[in-house]
Amino acid sequence: MDIFDKISRSEGPLGQYRKDAHGYFMFPKLEGEIGAHMKFRGKEVLVWSLNNYIGLANHPEVRRIDGESATRWGLGYPMGARMMSGQTALHEKLEQQLAEFEKKEDAYLLNYGYQGMISIIDNLVNRHDVIVYDAECHACIMDGMRLHIGKRFRYAHNDMNDLDKQLQRAAKVTEETGGGILVITEGVFGMSGDLGRLDEMVRLKDRYSFRILVDDAHGFGTMGENGAGTSEHFGVMNGIDLYFGTFAKAMAGIGGFVAGPETVINYLRYNMRSQIFAKSLPMPMTEGAIKRLELLRTRPELRERLWKIVRALQEGLRARGFDIGNTNSPVTPVFMKGQVPEATNVILDLREKYSVFCSVVVYPVVPKDVIMFRLIPTAVHTQDDVEYTLNAFSEVKEKLAAGKYAGDKVRMA
Repeated sequence: MDIFDKISRSEGPLGQYRKDAHGYFMFPKLEGEIGAHMKFRGKEVLVWSLNNYIGLANHPEVRRIDGESATRWGLGYPMGARMMSGQTALHEKLEQQLAEFEKKEDAYLLNYGYQGMISIIDNLVNRHDVIVYDAECHACIMDGMRLHIGKRFRYAHNDMNDLDKQLQRAAKVTEETGGGILVITEGVFGMSGDLGRLDEMVRLKDRYSFRILVDDAHGFGTMGENGAGTSEHFGVMNGIDLYFGTFAKAMAGIGGFVAGPETVINYLRYNMRSQIFAKSLPMPMTEGAIKRLELLRTRPELRERLWKIVRALQEGLRARGFDIGNTNSPVTPVFMKGQVPEATNVILDLREKYSVFCSVVVYPVVPKDVIMFRLIPTAVHTQDDVEYTLNAFSEVKEKLAAGKYAGDKVRMA
């Protein structure tokens, strides 16, 4: 069979909706200045879909350094991979600052978060080792584990009793293979918003020998007293062996990092193929990340502003009878009962009638009769934005219950 013929017959689980969904429900184009209000298809909408948590995307100091750095260095510098010709003092400076912030011995800068996590897992474990992971881990973790040719055991989401059982299984395997155990979880789970139980996981180290890798993409910059993440929130920074964060969320940039013991970070630095054979992170992004980290560390009012909006939104939703699950982070899921066609019509109504732009998640990510809307509050939202959205969701909820979104056709209620 010709590979292209196979693709033409099946575009994949998401691609099958391309003709009807492209440009509106999938690959929509938001335009204008990044913020709580942008334009969608020529009309202003209130946006709850941007990971600009503490409002750095259009912060004047960030915009200034981004522009100055691009003028000073251009977008090409440095040329080449860091191991060969792409190393600079600013890359090293950023790594040092990230390590200090996370209270680790060293840190390694990564070009991309998703690619970085895949490569970290690939380099840490071999066929003798066992991975134990949370059932709701992010796709990048799942893809990283696909490269692992050894055993892996999944534990039910945030179920510490099940984690204990899987650690027992893993320990038996490693007794035979002579390998080690790597436990992987998220700090903040990006869909549900609940937190990995890092404190309880660390306590299990008293009974089992394993290392913990935490993907804290949504926790870095938002959680903890100083914004150092979910491990700081739980007071277990020393108990987390490897901490992974990205710049694509609270830092409003591109790239990521992994922080941990110097020996391990150096091993990754000299063995991660995705970094060894990839061009160095461009200087404007590196220098821009230094400025973003500075603001994250020295301007607590940005994070305080974020959490003021988070509390107003989440408390308001709960007060109006909405199910927002077990979120303990800025990620705000809103669960409603309905089918996929209804979800489509709800989103259409929200965008066209109410000018509210948010993301929707349906089966198979959630059960068939569940529609999940994901709202991402930021420091640049206002109380008026929150109140308007609460009213819009209340009206939509009533319409959904009354069956006004039912049917196979896409239409506004």
